[in-house]
Amino acid sequence: MDISKETFKEMYKRMNEARAFEEKVSYFFARGMVHGTTHLSVGEEASGVAACMALNDDDLMAATHRGHSQVIGKGIDLNRMMAELLGKQTGYCKGKGGSMHIADVAAGNLGANGVVGGGHGIAVGAALTQQIKKTGKIVLCFFGDGAANEGSFHEALNLASVWKLPVIFYCENNLYGMSTPMAKHMNIEDIAKRAESYGIPGYIVDGNDAVAVYKRVKEAAGYVRSGKGPVLIESKTYRWLGHSKSDANIYRTKEEIEKWKKKCPIKRLRKYLLENEVLTEDEISVIEKKAIDDIDGAVDFANNSPNPPIESLLEDIYA
Repeated sequence: MDISKETFKEMYKRMNEARAFEEKVSYFFARGMVHGTTHLSVGEEASGVAACMALNDDDLMAATHRGHSQVIGKGIDLNRMMAELLGKQTGYCKGKGGSMHIADVAAGNLGANGVVGGGHGIAVGAALTQQIKKTGKIVLCFFGDGAANEGSFHEALNLASVWKLPVIFYCENNLYGMSTPMAKHMNIEDIAKRAESYGIPGYIVDGNDAVAVYKRVKEAAGYVRSGKGPVLIESKTYRWLGHSKSDANIYRTKEEIEKWKKKCPIKRLRKYLLENEVLTEDEISVIEKKAIDDIDGAVDFANNSPNPPIESLLEDIYA
């Protein structure tokens, strides 16, 4: 499967934007500028960005509470996203949703979700809609290894399989459900094996390899779009930081974290692009600078945006 130079450039840019965005958010959070909580996906940029870039522009996606890389991969407006995290009226949820509720339905982003496994039912419902209306669109459903033990996971896979719905169930397995290692909450090594129970294909991909992720999701997209039913993909990756900003991170060793940092997905893609002569050092430097500039611009936009007016406090509560 050939990947165009333009796709590679955009993929590398969005991965760098995701890293820079989260580093900035982490900085703001430590200074009390981001309220509520936030779950960072530093180290998982290939898994989120490359998976979304394998979709068509009008396909749909349901993100998780650790969804910054995912929604940036879908091509979200960084200005409105940063404004949302800083509680500004120009944010996607008018400054009321925060990190776990970034949504842009018009662009196919069905929203991040603060409920573990909350996207399963949403994705199946959206996929049923596409099937009934014959839109040709598919749905990519993100969830974590912990969510694979929720009842919604099994119900969603079963129903999607029975009805042959156009949905890709995409598990970002970062080895820990909050602080619980995977080996302590399930008796299998590969979540993808659960696909067999529902009569659908199950695949494992190196979630730190952007090229492998893109190709696997692209192939799966063609399969589900053809009407053959859903697919389960397990992306094996790792978060460098704690579960959330309140996580002391005492349940894993520094050695383990450092081992995974050596598998940095951004450095890995950079190396691939150079070794395969897809991009030059100068082209890569331009992309890296553009990503930093985009995030700095988003911060300026957010800082110069108004706070939600007090009279809007009770608006947007019910649909």
